[in-house]
Amino acid sequence: MFDPDELAQIREAKSAWEEETLSPTLDRFGERNEEFTTDTGGHEVDRLYTPADVDLDYRRDLGFPGEKPYTRGVYPTMHRGRLWTMRQYAGFGTPAETNERFRYLIDNGSSGLSLAFDLPTQMGYDSDAIMAAGEVGKSGVAIDSLHDMETVFDGIDLGDVSTSMTINAPASVLLAMYVALGDKQGVPREQLRGTIQNDIMKEYIARNLYIYPPEPSMRLITDIFEFCAAETPKFNTISISGYHIREAGSTAAQEVAFTLGNGIQYVEAAVEAGLDVDDFAPQLSFFFNAHNNILEEVSKFRAARRMWAKIMEDRFGAENPKSMQLKFHTQTGGSTLTAQQVENNVVRVAYQALAAVLGGTQSLHTNGKDEALSLPTEQSVRTALRTQQILAHESGAADTIDPLAGSYYVEALTDDIEADAFDLLDEIDERGGMLDSVKNQWVQGEIQDVAYERQREVENGERVIVGVNKYRVDEEPKVEIQEVSEEEEQKQIDALEARKEARDTEAVEAALEEVRTVANSDDNLMPSIIEAVKAYATVGEICGVLREEFGEYEPGMA
Repeated sequence: MFDPDELAQIREAKSAWEEETLSPTLDRFGERNEEFTTDTGGHEVDRLYTPADVDLDYRRDLGFPGEKPYTRGVYPTMHRGRLWTMRQYAGFGTPAETNERFRYLIDNGSSGLSLAFDLPTQMGYDSDAIMAAGEVGKSGVAIDSLHDMETVFDGIDLGDVSTSMTINAPASVLLAMYVALGDKQGVPREQLRGTIQNDIMKEYIARNLYIYPPEPSMRLITDIFEFCAAETPKFNTISISGYHIREAGSTAAQEVAFTLGNGIQYVEAAVEAGLDVDDFAPQLSFFFNAHNNILEEVSKFRAARRMWAKIMEDRFGAENPKSMQLKFHTQTGGSTLTAQQVENNVVRVAYQALAAVLGGTQSLHTNGKDEALSLPTEQSVRTALRTQQILAHESGAADTIDPLAGSYYVEALTDDIEADAFDLLDEIDERGGMLDSVKNQWVQGEIQDVAYERQREVENGERVIVGVNKYRVDEEPKVEIQEVSEEEEQKQIDALEARKEARDTEAVEAALEEVRTVANSDDNLMPSIIEAVKAYATVGEICGVLREEFGEYEPGMA
């Protein structure tokens, strides 16, 4: 490291270099813009970074991989020891079609499955509900009962795969189905591996796919924490998601702050429910976005790891090192994909994936080039998966740990993002915590302000989006689009009605009544929900009981 005198000399030399090199008489060295900023305008980018721009103590701020503060990675060997899990988000139409796509991905080298659900399932409705009309199977697979989950994983041993499920408000029901399916396959519960998103806070913030008010929603989450700690210790109980916060328009620093703020809220709820932090915190995981500014994204991931270690140790007194490790999944940025010149999206996705790998992600989903238009085709899914495989085996990006550490710019930007994110967390604390800040719409307003400004920049041409407001073409080639037909929707509805006719109605009614009884007690809901799905009660029926007992959330309600 440099002593104060050396740093002063570097600052003086930099000033002299700028004055000499960039003087008005030497305009051949002029710059493209008066000011450069990071991707979302969160930080001004200096023209040159030196040791004088970084206040760095190696052991305090960086350390070694697998050691506090985990800036350089949560595991000692990171990708040198084991590559990240290559997940491809899949699920559309009927369960049989999703099973076919899953088998295709496994055959092409995917090391983890990621299950997308349609909007009715995400909202706790069955395919035959009035609210589901026209949406069955459109944005993901329709899951009505355990029958559908059995079909999705037909021929796939749950003991051999890790499955991520992007489900939030009805997460307890879909997790119960996965556990019930594992029981039917004879897979010990302690061997089940995967993640449920289960992040209701970001639904209130960014996606609006909530069902119940915050308090009972938090009760469901802590019940899952308790159940999984005892029954499925290898299953991540929550994927605290910054992805959708960034998709809504936030800056990188806001993505970190609001995501970790949600994490703090969940930990506080679990501790208040009587759980010991070191019993459930190792099963927490995170989910971040990867956008186009590679160095900003790498710095964001590094800052988030360091911050979470500090938060868990200083704020919650965690003692288990695993409780302090921020493990995260990354998905490339859906909002960055363009409907114009869709081939350009292959390049965007590759850069974003590179940022995730350089930043030390534990698993990665790469978007298909056509996702701005429709569900991805098999060809675009294969290209997206091959992007990860080329990164892993040809690029060298995974051959050393945290390869950008020591870059004066990356270290300075890591510090800047951390400082901005902690400032936001301080303001959240002053406003009564994350839950109150969301209920009062403050978090949403902060994101909306940034989103508005960014859109204004695009429309004015201040921010270049290649193929959209610059480098456009007159004619676009036709793109193959993956669509779900009305016939497929009706097929799912017919199958649901047939299964309702064939099941033991008395057993279903008894199981649903037990869910109702437990909902009105302090007992853990997960065992009763598992028994209900084993009786082939549907998602809509179970969520309907909980709607009746918990009520439904409306924005602005106390």
